[in-house]
Parts: sequence; C-alpha cells; structure tokens
Amino acid sequence: MKAAVSTSVFGAFMVLTVVLGLFAVRGRRKGRRDTGLAEWSVGGRSLGTAFIWVLMAGESYTSFSYLGAAGWGYKFGAPVLYVIAYMSCGYALGYVVGPMLWSYARRHQLVGITDIIAHRYGRPWLGTAVALLATVCLLPYIQLQITGMGVVVSTISYGAISLNWACFLGFAVTTVFVVVSGLRGSAWVSVLKDVLVIVTLAFLVIYVPLHYFGGYGHFLDRIVTEKPQWLTFPGHESGGLGQSWFISTTLVNSLTVVIFPTTVAGYLGARSADTLRRNAVYLPAYNVLLFVPMLLGMAALFVVPGLTGTDSDLALFQLVVDSLPAWAVGVIGVAAALSSIVPMAVFMLVIGTMWGRSVLGAIPRLNRGAAPGGRSADRRQKLWSQVVVVAAGTLALLLTYTAPNTLVRLSLISYEGMAQLVPMLLLGLIWRRLTLYGAVGGLTAGVAVVCVLVFGGHDPLWGINAGLIGLAVNLAVALAFTWLGPHRADPRPDAEVLALDEEFAREETPGPAPAA
Repeated sequence: MKAAVSTSVFGAFMVLTVVLGLFAVRGRRKGRRDTGLAEWSVGGRSLGTAFIWVLMAGESYTSFSYLGAAGWGYKFGAPVLYVIAYMSCGYALGYVVGPMLWSYARRHQLVGITDIIAHRYGRPWLGTAVALLATVCLLPYIQLQITGMGVVVSTISYGAISLNWACFLGFAVTTVFVVVSGLRGSAWVSVLKDVLVIVTLAFLVIYVPLHYFGGYGHFLDRIVTEKPQWLTFPGHESGGLGQSWFISTTLVNSLTVVIFPTTVAGYLGARSADTLRRNAVYLPAYNVLLFVPMLLGMAALFVVPGLTGTDSDLALFQLVVDSLPAWAVGVIGVAAALSSIVPMAVFMLVIGTMWGRSVLGAIPRLNRGAAPGGRSADRRQKLWSQVVVVAAGTLALLLTYTAPNTLVRLSLISYEGMAQLVPMLLLGLIWRRLTLYGAVGGLTAGVAVVCVLVFGGHDPLWGINAGLIGLAVNLAVALAFTWLGPHRADPRPDAEVLALDEEFAREETPGPAPAA
C-alpha cells in the first residue's frame, strides 16, 4: 500500500513534468516561425531573470545534492562545505564572465562553447575537438543523474521498483522531455522543481531534529560532544581533505563552473547581459538550501549509524522513508527526481547541440542540399542535435547497466578536465596574442597532467587539487608556446576575435557602406 501511494504521487508529477515541457514549447511557437537550433538549445536568447535564475540553480542543485551532500556530511563532515564555497565564488565570477560570453555569442550568432572557441581561433576542427573533450566530461554526469534518480525512485517505492527499471524510467522521461521542449522546457520545469525543493527542505530541516532529537539544542549538543571530528578539517576519514585541498578545490571549481558547457548554455539563453548580472547577485541565496542535506546527513549518524561506501548517500532518504507517511515520501522523492531531470536534460541538450552544430553539422555529406547558414541548415543541425541527445542518453543508460564503474571513474576528472578549457576560452577572449598553438598546447598538457595524477592515485597531490596543478601547467605551456612558438597574424578586427564591451565592439565593427 505504501509503495502504491508513493509511486502514484511520483507518477502524477512525472506526467505534469512532460506536460509543462509541451506547454513551454507550444506557448513559444504560437505566432512564431522560429523553431530552429537557437530556439531549442538556448531558448531563443529570450529568458528573463526569473527563468535564468531557476534554470541555473537547477543545474547546480541536482539529485546528488540530496544524496551526495547528505552522504558527504555523513562520511566526512566539514570538507563538504567546499560545495557552497566554490558555487558562491563561481557566481561572483559569473557576474563578469556571463555577460562577456553572452555578448560575444550574440554578436556572432553562436549557440555553445564549441561555437565560441571555433570562432575565436578561426578553426572549425577545434570546435569538434572541444566537443569530444566536453562529451567525455559530461557523459559521466548523465550517468550519475540516471543512477541518482534510479536510487530515489527505487527507495521511495519501498523496493517495489527495481533499480534497473527506475534508471530506465529516469532516462525515458528526461529524453522525451528534452527532445520535445529544449532549454525553455527545462526552465519551466525548474520552477516546479524549485518550489518543491524549497518546501520539502524547509519541512525536513524542522521535522528531523524535532522528531529524532527533540530539537536543535539536543541535536547540536550531540554532534559537538560525540562527533567533534566531523566539524573540523580534514574531517573524519577524509583521506587528506584539509585546508589546502579545500582552498585549491574551491579555486579550480569556481573557475570551471563559469565555463562549464551547461552553465554557458544558461548564459546564452538570457534575454540580456543585465539579466545575467542580476542573476549572479541572486544565485548565492540558493546555496542556503545546501546546508540542509549536509546537516541532515550528520543527523543520520545517530539515527542510521554504520552506513558505508555508497550506502552513505542514502542517509537522508533513510530518515525520510523510516519516519514519514507514503504520500510525503512520494513528494520528497519527486523533488529529488526533478533535481535530477533538470540538470540531466541540460547536460543532454548541451551534448546534442555541440555534436549537431560542431561535429555532425560540419560534415558536408550529412548536410547535402542545406545552404550553410540558412534556415534549412539550422533545422538540419537541430535534427542532428536531437538524435545525439537520444544516443547520448542511451549510451549512458547502457553503461549504467553494463559498466557502471567506467563512467564513475571518468567522473573523477570531469571538473578537473573541464578546468583546462579556462585559458583557451577566457584568456583567449580577452588577450588577442594567445595563439592557436598556445591554446591547444596548454589544453593538451593540462589534461595529460590531470589524467596522470587522478588515475595514478595522486589527487590531491601534497594536499592540492590535481585540477589546479594541471591548470598551472596548462597556463605555463600556453604562454610559452605563444611567446616562443610560431605566430600567424589573425587579420580579423578585435570585435571578431575578442569579447569586447558592446559599445566598443560597435565602433570596431565596420558598418554598411554609405549609399551612393
């Protein structure tokens, strides 16, 4: 009976999710002809402050914020606060970086990070190479979200739905949703997700301490007296996650999050640069929610002790399932599942856009009969992007079943690998002298260092995050190649190469010739 009630609540909300996506698209298409790649992938560059806020918050607050943040609080304690630190620093950087990337992409009609890099260096093949690297770094996140949603669904069904079927359900709902609705649908569903997340976490942060400990005073007193090592660095059994690791990880992740392909997709969907600046001011408020699963993870130390390995990620849901009625379990499960669907949809959409535009869209044989830059070419690229969305999701699902550890291991280098794009992208857009050889050489060296350190078991190295070490090598090689290597002058004006201020860019860009 409990399983029937909770899964019925869950199923009703999944139907509502798909319906919201359909309404988002229908409302936009009414009276419009623009149904091409830009509309599907970046929402027609027309999303306002509210939609951008919930969309970008949804990318950072995933189902693993429920599972992983509580699990890290349960296992380690204080080191988990790095999540709040790097997100807050990243939002501050985004105040500058977001408008810069938005204006550059808008000026040149670009729809993703691969487009931006290919245009900056004037090499389409570089966009293809970056698409391959980004796919390797993003695919593990799709698999992790599928697994996270599977765990949630299986748990709230009280075991009635197996983990494998639960993973398939998450894949199916998300794939249909993103193919049909694109980025705009994700923004609409983010509103529903945020309402449920805020309501459920506000309830749990009050209910759990009262129900299990009689109030916050008794709960916090037990943590201080019985688990003091969870409140200081390097945490309990953290494997060296001390102050150096915390600072270096916060630094590298805050730099990475502003150029992560999914973050850039959010930037490019904005209506204006001011929308992104306001969004950067408001987003840190969302981080307050992350304290709740972290705190409740430590509460689970006293209620369900002895969880080890991946079981520690179930700490929060163990409290929920053991103490709440089935309908409430279903609602909390929906909030966690939507926290998986929204970011998973954006990950899949970004992979699809990169391949549809920079890889498959660049192969003449696959686009025969479509004039470059025309409406037919744009629609062909959208079709290829949607096909890749289905293929990427299917691949992640199959590997979830057959080789889960493969992608989990790759996920170790996801953020640290993506960090190596920072010099190529950000430095390249503000410093004209950075050459193609310098950018590619630095990227290659940085990724190689990260792979050697991570897969060699040396992350962190001397307490420092491997991604920051790789980034330092990356920057050194990029500068050395630029100053000492071959240099071919780029004949394009600054407005074509650099992310300039909009007013200055207009002055630099030649206008139409005067009429005779």
